[in-house]
Amino acid sequence: MANMQGLVERLERAVSRLESLSAESHRPPGDCGEVNGVTGGVAPSVEAFDKLMNGMVAEFLKNSRILAGDVETHAEMVHSAFQAQRSFLLMASQYQQPHENDVATLLKPISEKIQEIQTFRERNRGSNMFNHLSAVSESIPALGWIAVPPSSHCHRPPPLFENEGKKEESSPSRSALFAQLNQGEAITKGLRHVTDDQKTYKNPSLRARGGQTRSPTKSHTPSPTSPKSHPSQKQAPVLELEGKKWRVEYQEDRNDLVISETELKQVAYIFKCEKSTLQIKGKVNSIIIDNCKKLGLVFDNVVGIVEVINSQDIQIQVMGRVPTISINKTEGCHIYLSEDALDCEIVSAKSSEMNILIPQDGDYREFPVPEQFKTAWDGSKLITEPAEIMA
Repeated sequence: MANMQGLVERLERAVSRLESLSAESHRPPGDCGEVNGVTGGVAPSVEAFDKLMNGMVAEFLKNSRILAGDVETHAEMVHSAFQAQRSFLLMASQYQQPHENDVATLLKPISEKIQEIQTFRERNRGSNMFNHLSAVSESIPALGWIAVPPSSHCHRPPPLFENEGKKEESSPSRSALFAQLNQGEAITKGLRHVTDDQKTYKNPSLRARGGQTRSPTKSHTPSPTSPKSHPSQKQAPVLELEGKKWRVEYQEDRNDLVISETELKQVAYIFKCEKSTLQIKGKVNSIIIDNCKKLGLVFDNVVGIVEVINSQDIQIQVMGRVPTISINKTEGCHIYLSEDALDCEIVSAKSSEMNILIPQDGDYREFPVPEQFKTAWDGSKLITEPAEIMA
């Protein structure tokens, strides 16, 4: 696993270097109609990408095939994504800049590959290699580097690829970041020297005070009127479709939230909503409830999974079907299943006050989910079963 994680990190670094090579392969502004100055063979960016494919990507595939199973399947998807990007780079080196409206269409194969890789990870949360699948899934949006416009040459389309709702930084800020990282040892020149009297291991009195000492450049005299802590800034509520993700965030005291125009490939991410109710119509891929309080969710059909994470007092009503509901680090979760959803699997961890309500005779019957378990050794293996609470 350590080797595979290292490969993923090396791939990310290589992609960053490729972005710089791609910028160098273009002529100055005004020459966008040229074929990047290449008279024979392939452009430098394509050549560099081929070295990456034949090097680290090939090594990644080789090791993944040894592990086999979900890892091998996932790796083949990654290979396809890199092949799609190679095709795009080759096309970009041979043709003029397309119309802005056509760029999204040209990048669609890469975007679909990224989505496929991330969906595979979501659908295999029970895999014993889930941590590895997560590392690859969270790294693959780095392929979106080709959509970031370098500031040194002709106009390029705005960023199209996003990760967890965060867009790629603009080229100037990325360049500034790379410039800082490339300082090497010189990056430490701006650090202030710590004298011996400020080092806890040489000054026992500091250890007794928890290592706190006054800065020689700043005054620490407390203001009698200054508050001890700053209240958190209230975020603006969000309900919007971003790519294939429905973002529902920071909603409070809203009982009329509805998502009606849904597609099978879409996911819904509900974050920090309180005292609100949301209805999702149609069929979506998955739903995630994260850091919510007193939230009610009603949905028709989910083909993947519904996750509840770090939340309190959640009520979920299934109108159609859902294969799996996962509850993690949550206090209070009531799930109303439909007749068609009785085969749903409920997976819970580090959670309390969970109840499943089953339709019976026109009403619902409540069944608590066990929170305590007992484990015993039977001579060959551990046997774990719910602990019955005696009255």
